[in-house]
Amino acid sequence: MTALTDWQKQEVDRQMRLYCEGAAEVIPREDLRQKVEQSLLEERPLRIKLGLDPSAPDVHFGHTVVLQKLRQFQENGHQVQLLIGDFTGRIGDPTGKSTARAPLTSEDVKQNARTYVEQFGKVLDMDQVTVHYNSSWLADLSFEEVIHLAGQITTARLLERDDFDERTALGKPIGLHEFFYPVMQGYDSVVLESDIEIGGTDQHYNTLMGRHFQERFKKAKQAVILMPLLEGLDGKEKMSKSKHNYVGVKENPDEMFGKTMSVPDELMGRWFRLVSGFSSDHVDHLEAELRSGALHPREGKRMLAARMTELYHGKDSAEKAADRFDALYRDNKLPEEVPEHRTEAELVSPLDLLVESGLLHSKSEAKRMIANRGVKIDGARLETADEPLRVRDGMVMQVGKRKHVRLKLSQ
Repeated sequence: MTALTDWQKQEVDRQMRLYCEGAAEVIPREDLRQKVEQSLLEERPLRIKLGLDPSAPDVHFGHTVVLQKLRQFQENGHQVQLLIGDFTGRIGDPTGKSTARAPLTSEDVKQNARTYVEQFGKVLDMDQVTVHYNSSWLADLSFEEVIHLAGQITTARLLERDDFDERTALGKPIGLHEFFYPVMQGYDSVVLESDIEIGGTDQHYNTLMGRHFQERFKKAKQAVILMPLLEGLDGKEKMSKSKHNYVGVKENPDEMFGKTMSVPDELMGRWFRLVSGFSSDHVDHLEAELRSGALHPREGKRMLAARMTELYHGKDSAEKAADRFDALYRDNKLPEEVPEHRTEAELVSPLDLLVESGLLHSKSEAKRMIANRGVKIDGARLETADEPLRVRDGMVMQVGKRKHVRLKLSQ
């Protein structure tokens, strides 16, 4: 390899610090450094792969952990390869699953993929992203080629996967088709000739399949960067729509600001570091101020909420959302605009009303919220779900701190 100039050595060091910052694991670090060096010497952008099975259409802050890392590569002139697993999505990633996942329909995958690409544009410059669909090559493989592909890995290696190992120990079945998921994901890296693959720590096994299959097909092996999983609003579980602990990137400014204000104090530093886009030095400073008491947790959280809302809605919207939040919770005022819900019955089950008005998703969720004293009628807590509610024209029903609806009786 041609010797690096002093400037190039400094640039390699700078990029390495940036790419390793916040990462849970870099596999192997030496390979990543070598690829950055080659990129500078050959004046060639690196190909950075992110694989996605579009199993759900909504992008939330948890997804943006890897997107922020991709943006760092993009800002240094490298090429992001966004791989939509429209073929593998029909099988479903078995990662973390105790049973086989129900396959998605072709139309589900296409619609979810379109939504993903649209929402990713809130973080990435999509004009500088190449979008690939793995059905382009996987759907055309002959059965003979599939057999050859399967022959590049042993059953023992596939069973090393924690999910499969646990299910085997519990006597739960593993479909033969599930073994092909990591095989196909590994082959994707062969076709794309990816230099680096980025994923969450739960993708450790799948991303290493790329290295394995690239080696078997005599390609240069990709380096892997694994990012931490972001805990959700409950402070415990990984952020997930199914766990109702998420903040979506398409949520309106008021909802985004208010939800972020409910992040547990102990997670503030982690959120600042993983999803705010602030520099590591700035986050270090904020964390030091929080520890010393120079920055009150509420003000720190307000700073975080403002930053996240500004990222996705702009500074003006973030400032207005902050003002409305203060007016609502500090001054106990209703929002300026409260959506209306019309009902014909004067006596109605509160469970039905909470679901029909869109405040909650299900009657079981409504029952839990009432039991937890989280529902108010005109500012007074609703104590029971068992008695019919007498609706008065103009009364306000409130769930939690941020959801309101004004009830109107249809004449």
